[in-house]
Amino acid sequence: MFNLQDTVSVVIGGNGVLGSAMSSALAEAGSKVAVVGRDMEKARLVCEQIERSGGIASSFQADATKKDELESVLIDVLQWGGRVDTLVNASGTNSPTPFFDLEMDEWDKIMDVNLKSVVLASQVFGRKMIEQGTGGSIINISSVSSAPPLSRVFTYSASKAGVNSITQFLAREFAPNKIRVNAIIPGFFPAEQNKKILSPDRIQSIMQHTPMNRFGDPEELKGTVVYLASPKASSFVTGALLRVDGGFGAMTI
Repeated sequence: MFNLQDTVSVVIGGNGVLGSAMSSALAEAGSKVAVVGRDMEKARLVCEQIERSGGIASSFQADATKKDELESVLIDVLQWGGRVDTLVNASGTNSPTPFFDLEMDEWDKIMDVNLKSVVLASQVFGRKMIEQGTGGSIINISSVSSAPPLSRVFTYSASKAGVNSITQFLAREFAPNKIRVNAIIPGFFPAEQNKKILSPDRIQSIMQHTPMNRFGDPEELKGTVVYLASPKASSFVTGALLRVDGGFGAMTI
């Protein structure tokens, strides 16, 4: 049911905290994993860890906000793996800049990394998946801040709301080609892009609104990404926004 043997997965942002865990999960399930990131050294380290665990992976360098670089990676991935079955869009960045202090260059950077990259990668790799004619899975990484938006992260929340919208739009568009498009909505998994906004009072507030009363561990995303990548386990699942948040989305008062 969850066997990904003989498949090829591309993880954009696969060198990040969450992306590396998801890359490892796909490899553990049998997929060959292309780890794509701007920092080639970090991507290589992720691949080395996967290979030490018996998996197959290769690192590729690209700025996910630049279509030509993604197109170049696609060519290299096809030479290496021969096909693309799963695309994970896991690039992300954040900033706690107050609304009235927000400059448009910061807005553009966050929107480019979090939202534009999803559009471009889905164009580049999604087109190839359609051409292959064998279906596939696109998995976008959203956030609990997508709806309703969280305080202090105005641009980030807006970008992730966009990810949700794009996910459901592409689910409808790609369904005739047997390509499923879903999003994972992680709760609070401390990583580089959100550590800077996790002050003691912020952490206390998060815990008060998380029934499980703890942060998530990146390892806890592994089962979800394998489930959504599996053509058997999630064969009738598309357009879903799947929460992995310790109950954060279910909390009111």
